[in-house]
Amino acid sequence: MPATPQPRTSIVIPTHSEQRWNSLVRTVSTAKAQTYRAEQIVVVVDHNTPFFHRIRRDLPGVTVLENRYGQGVSGNRNTGALHVTTPIVAFLDDDIAADEHWLARLIAPFADPDVVGTGGWIEPAWEVRRPRWMPDEFLWAVGGSYAGMPTVTSPIRNVWSASMVVRRDVFTAVGGFRVGFGKLGGVNRPEDTELCIRMSAFKGGHWMYVPDAVIRHEVPASRSTFSYFVRRCYAEGRGKVQMAGLHEGGETLGAERDYLWSLPKAMLRNLGTGRLRQAGGVFAGVVAAGFGGVVETVASRRAGRPELEAVR
Repeated sequence: MPATPQPRTSIVIPTHSEQRWNSLVRTVSTAKAQTYRAEQIVVVVDHNTPFFHRIRRDLPGVTVLENRYGQGVSGNRNTGALHVTTPIVAFLDDDIAADEHWLARLIAPFADPDVVGTGGWIEPAWEVRRPRWMPDEFLWAVGGSYAGMPTVTSPIRNVWSASMVVRRDVFTAVGGFRVGFGKLGGVNRPEDTELCIRMSAFKGGHWMYVPDAVIRHEVPASRSTFSYFVRRCYAEGRGKVQMAGLHEGGETLGAERDYLWSLPKAMLRNLGTGRLRQAGGVFAGVVAAGFGGVVETVASRRAGRPELEAVR
């Protein structure tokens, strides 16, 4: 039988600052070097006109756009995804290096028509040595895959936008990333998880996690500190409560509850193997995230939750 033709695919890379120039050049280079070639690579600049012109001038072989929506990475990604016409759209952040087989491996599960999206393994690329207190279970705090995730290709509730591939028709049908709900400045809300929930709910599709589709994600020295870790966990706790408020009546935080139940075992395991600092890191992460959740719950009840609409 003839081989099934692979779907046409584009890659969208959001960016926002000249400080990311070197990493953006590397990300684009790895996107171009994929064994499965994308039809188009689109770089979207977040309200930074001088940087937009520099990329157009100095980075050949890519389409360069300016964010059509309010400032933030959600609008950046939507701008790129709504510009392309390919049935599959891949997203990469501007501070990663993708393995040459990354895209091919994330495309493969789309042979199943019920798959609405895929994501892969994210390996932290530390600028300085990984802190000894950093638990494997909390590598998500620096944008990495963490202990407890599937080790073979498996269904999953959500993946992360640093390494995400979607069916464009489903993505556009649900309105794309929710503009106004995402990462901007010191605010860190799980816009990728929220998108995955809406896309899965659309006609009952599901996501697949492909651990052998690998990217390396920069972790600058500023994100290797204990204070950053605590702030990030606190922000995640607040963000997850905000996300749940957008999906009242659904089992939005079921995966988070399962994860939290696994952490006491992780702390005991670290204690049992003499990794006292990592055990302390688990405890600190749980406390910070829990406190953030409580703060957001109280704030939401006092002020009412804002209505944040997806792009239509």
